Amino acid sequence: MKDLYARHRAVLPDWLALYYDEPIELTHGEGRHVWDAAGRRYLDFFGGILTTMTAHALPDVTKAVAEQAGRIIHSSTLYLNRPMVDLAERIAALSGIPDARVFFTTSGTEANDTALLLATAHRRSNQILAMRNSYHGRSFTTVGITGNQSWSPTSLSPLQTLYVHGGVRSRGPYAALDDAEFTAACVADLRDMLGQSRGGVAALIAEPVQGVGGFTSPPDGLYAAFREVLAEHGILWIADEVQTGWGRTGDHFWGWQAHAAAGPPDLLTFAKGIGNGMSIGGVVGRAEIMNSLDANSISTFGGSPVTMAAGLANLSYLLEHDLQGNARRVGGLLIERLRAICAQLPVVREVRGRGLMIGIELVRPGTDEAYPQAAAAVLEAAREGGLLIGKGGGHSTSVLRVAPPLSLTVAEAEEGAAILERALRSV
Repeated sequence: MKDLYARHRAVLPDWLALYYDEPIELTHGEGRHVWDAAGRRYLDFFGGILTTMTAHALPDVTKAVAEQAGRIIHSSTLYLNRPMVDLAERIAALSGIPDARVFFTTSGTEANDTALLLATAHRRSNQILAMRNSYHGRSFTTVGITGNQSWSPTSLSPLQTLYVHGGVRSRGPYAALDDAEFTAACVADLRDMLGQSRGGVAALIAEPVQGVGGFTSPPDGLYAAFREVLAEHGILWIADEVQTGWGRTGDHFWGWQAHAAAGPPDLLTFAKGIGNGMSIGGVVGRAEIMNSLDANSISTFGGSPVTMAAGLANLSYLLEHDLQGNARRVGGLLIERLRAICAQLPVVREVRGRGLMIGIELVRPGTDEAYPQAAAAVLEAAREGGLLIGKGGGHSTSVLRVAPPLSLTVAEAEEGAAILERALRSV
């Protein structure tokens, strides 16, 4: 393991982060468990950053990948591609967007990049509204609109980005307000921001639940209230569902549905879980916007027959086994268990989330000050106990991120909560 770590450091950039003081190599997985190169088994509560959505080594997906690979692996979008059309039809129908079109990419970053291209081209504007504390990817364009400065290494951008309040409920100048007052204050902030912008804004891009930002979210209905203001100016709404889609929040299939009074977004981006580890991203949106580019474009790897076969099999399994319902039921039990554990721990400021998307925010006891050292220590202790979790947060990584595969059982939820309790108490 040390040899592999030394080779990693010798050939890969320093900014490519690794978890743990002694990084581990994961060699295989099954269900909700993975094994490292030393043969140690872990309960996986992070799923490759919310990507192994259904289960590790899900037979339905591995069989579909093997069968498709035995026929043809690659063709590009220059040829008709049956698996791509099949999956596009299903996603268009599930999106809730009327007369929808779908474009496939290889990642969430590329999906958001594409949505920004479509919105700015359609609106003839390079101005974008984004949420404070947000994260949308690692490309030059998506870094330029990311509100979480920990993940934004340059201030240069082809876009002019205006940041508005609302993505974080329990911090900031409006935190003390009740939900209705909070929403009204954020809407007033949005109106004020638009009053100061020059020309027309192209779009608002927002994660219904901020992922890298620490699983923070606004009160239900906030983006519906925003949408009314946006509609007055013809501004598009892009819902970044890279982490919130496919039923992970339990209550809804898409995160935007918690704000459904204003109807579906104009553009919706997706990735991560749909491929269950295969590289799939994409944009689904109204035909008027999706068809608006006046130059040629293709994708070499987006819509690959193999990844599309995986996505179809994975989506079918998710729907047939009601994994959204499982996320709601088991996730509800898990979050209540974690809240009970953390109620007596002064290092924990808040346990938040919905479904199987749960954040535990750590602070220095007796203060509201972020405590990234504690988060790092809990991450290590959880691994020692046989549990893999993630971390994130605003301007410091002080939030533990819990996001297991959606097939998590009640027994596994209890096991993971017990390990996490011991890890938290050790800090």
